[in-house]
Amino acid sequence: MGEHTAEPRNLTPKNAYDMLQENPQAVLIDIRSTMEHLMIGHPRDAIHIAWLDEPDWTENPRFVSQVREVLLGGFLGADETNPPSVILICRSGRRSQEAGKALIAAGIKNVYHVDTGFEGPLDDDHHRSNIAGWRYEGLPWQQC
Repeated sequence: MGEHTAEPRNLTPKNAYDMLQENPQAVLIDIRSTMEHLMIGHPRDAIHIAWLDEPDWTENPRFVSQVREVLLGGFLGADETNPPSVILICRSGRRSQEAGKALIAAGIKNVYHVDTGFEGPLDDDHHRSNIAGWRYEGLPWQQC
C-alpha cells in the first residue's frame, strides 16, 4: 500500500536543511519545549509546536491539529499531488520520532525527523553539540 510506514523517515541535519532549501512545500517544526526553543536556540525559520511542554511535560493534545493548521492554513497550501513535507526536530532525535509516529497515525504524509536533533547526543563529558546535530553542523540557527 505505498509509502505508509509507522515511523518518520530519518534525515541528517544537512539533508533536512537541503530539503528545506530545495522544496518550498517542506516545513521544519521544532517540537521541543517552549524554554528549549527560546533559550537554547532553534533552527532559523523553524515553526515551534511543542510535543511535550512544561510545566507538566505532558503530550500536547493539540499537536496534530496544530501541525494540520500549519499545513492547511494557507502557509503551504493543500495539494494532493505534491503533499507538503513535514520535518520535525527536537534535542537529539528521540521526541521527534515519537511525534512523527503520531502524525503518521493521523494520516499526515511525508513525515521526516532530524535523526540527531538540534543538539545531538551527549559526549563523554555529558555535553551536547559536540558530536552531531543541527548546531554542530553549523546550520543556520538563532537564539533569544
